Amino acid sequence: MLANPSKEFEALFPWEELGGFYIISYGLGIYILNLLIGFLSPKIDPELEAMDGASLPTKESDEFKPFIRRLPEFKFWYAITKAFLVAFVLTFFSVFDVPVFWPILLFYWLVLFVLTMKRQIMHMIKYKYIPFDLGKQKLLHRAETEEEEQEDEAMAVFVVIRTSML
Repeated sequence: MLANPSKEFEALFPWEELGGFYIISYGLGIYILNLLIGFLSPKIDPELEAMDGASLPTKESDEFKPFIRRLPEFKFWYAITKAFLVAFVLTFFSVFDVPVFWPILLFYWLVLFVLTMKRQIMHMIKYKYIPFDLGKQKLLHRAETEEEEQEDEAMAVFVVIRTSML
């Protein structure tokens, strides 16, 4: 059990304890947003490759092509780890503690996040791809009652009689 979770948080993000380094935090946030876009994007963009004939399937009859990320998961986490380490090291230098009004940076970052995620989600909807594995697809079929089975048998008999008359 963690004795004091806020102390562990402060150890991970020293600029919170120091009360500054907002430029470093902002730069780290922008970089992680950029990595996230690469992680959620397909390696072959359907908008750019539509002219070549290679595209994601848009109909059920199209050939299945697996989703391949532009930025693989391992490289995504590796880049985030490096970014946090660089940001941590930069907090040791006072030259990066630039006085800024942090609410403006936070608001601007939130606007960027919302706009880029909206664009990315619209792209996913347009080209019908999901970058996450939702597990094994299960077929949903209803339990047939005896009446439904009898109706199916009666219909089959009708079809057989009808085709034999022709």
